Amino acid sequence: MTGDAYEYRHVVGIEDTDLLGNVNYVNYIRWQGRAREMFLRDFVPDVVAGFADGVRLLTVSCHCDYLRELAVFDEVIIRMRQGELGQSQSVMTYEYWRQLPGGGEELVATGEQRIACVRPDEKGHLVPARIPEQMRRLLEQVRGPRR
Repeated sequence: MTGDAYEYRHVVGIEDTDLLGNVNYVNYIRWQGRAREMFLRDFVPDVVAGFADGVRLLTVSCHCDYLRELAVFDEVIIRMRQGELGQSQSVMTYEYWRQLPGGGEELVATGEQRIACVRPDEKGHLVPARIPEQMRRLLEQVRGPRR
């Protein structure tokens, strides 16, 4: 974690690209999920262990706005920040930065993902559940600037 963001780094491989050599659009969404998973693994492993009790995080919606192309062997930094935080839902924002030779960075995409915390009721139907307190405290640490 750096400052107000969690960072996930990825080097683009051939499997991330399409026939034209550009990163396939679905990979940006996949990297959102990967950043979220690594954030949980790194900082709240007991919440992850609690998933055995039936608590789940579901992606309600996600999107990505593409600004520039990425290609094979580009190094990309995905910065995840907390946006809106409710009792059972959370919005995470994402910025995708290409690492430039010489140390600079270039913004190549932005995105957002809404997740919901749910658990099964006695009939097995998924119902809203409160975001676990330890996870809530951690999410507050990566809260981005208020808009």
